[in-house]
Amino acid sequence: MIKYFVMDVDGTLTDGKIYMGADGEFVKAFDIKDGCGIHDLLIPSGIVPVIITGRTSQIVRNRCRELGITALYQGISNKKEKLEEILRENGDSCLNVAYIGDDINDLECMQEVLLNGGVVGCPRDAVEEVKNIASYVSNKDGGAGAVRDFIEWVLKK
Repeated sequence: MIKYFVMDVDGTLTDGKIYMGADGEFVKAFDIKDGCGIHDLLIPSGIVPVIITGRTSQIVRNRCRELGITALYQGISNKKEKLEEILRENGDSCLNVAYIGDDINDLECMQEVLLNGGVVGCPRDAVEEVKNIASYVSNKDGGAGAVRDFIEWVLKK
């Protein structure tokens, strides 16, 4: 039974583009369908949305607050270690995890989830290494409804 829906941000919840100004990152675009899937489908079903991302962004913090995501971990260089820590603290295992990511920095964590009975998904425009191990490859790109698509697939399982 899936208890945790773990997400990367850039390239998964967004299109992967980082818009920078003189003062740093100033905008990210999120798909409203992904947000609706998280807020209106995932959370009411009792699955905890978790974000583990390598970057740190106030924009992501704001989006999480808007969607009701309280498990936000930013600036994480080792996503596998962070996920293991979260699961250990809650007495759970990767068997209870659905993970969606798009790039090589997600691979180690995705492999751990798969190895221990969980499921992994990715956007259509994920790198080949990620697509090759995914339980589910969305027909949508990152930032264009891929997260919502994977949520619906997970909820039907």
